[in-house]
Amino acid sequence: MSLSYLDFKTIEERPDFYYISKLVSPGERVLDLGCGTGELMQILKGKGARVQGIEKDETCIIACVKKGLYVHHGDIDDGLAHHLDQSFDWVILNQTIQQTLNPGSIIKECLRIGKKVIIAFPNFSHWQIRMSILLSGKTPVTELMPFHWYDTPNLHFLSAIDFEDFCEFEKIKISKKASFNKKEEIKLFPNFLATLALFILQSQ
Repeated sequence: MSLSYLDFKTIEERPDFYYISKLVSPGERVLDLGCGTGELMQILKGKGARVQGIEKDETCIIACVKKGLYVHHGDIDDGLAHHLDQSFDWVILNQTIQQTLNPGSIIKECLRIGKKVIIAFPNFSHWQIRMSILLSGKTPVTELMPFHWYDTPNLHFLSAIDFEDFCEFEKIKISKKASFNKKEEIKLFPNFLATLALFILQSQ
């Protein structure tokens, strides 16, 4: 299978998608948790990966089905016990983990069912968010986090450093990390300049 024109266009617009697409090899099994409308799944499927998703929003599921993607209707907060140990090469939580009730438990379950886990989330320590809090004294509403405190789907706000501290405390191995803004990967002062943090965790 090969990537379509739309897949390439999506990759150009999402440097995190491009980064993830380089990690996954043809034939590998991938589980995308909170897969949304399936853009990332479609790219990985185009590379020849065996991809399935879990999504709770029925509108998103319909969009995935129209793309020919295999998606289960479910809420990952209800657990992943029905998946066998090490049954996937990759488990992906791309901008999903901050919307879950018990992110620590979900991450541990992902490490049980996946050989490697990709976790990406909005970096709450980005300079625009810091400046917004400093100047307004209010919960920030920015391009990165365009919701108010009363209508946001995000239940947890964390930075790249917060996540590293969590992994150290839980003795979870970080095999690789990367940071992005809307256009490119950020390598200089990522906790300050990046809008999105991405970590690859390795099961022990």
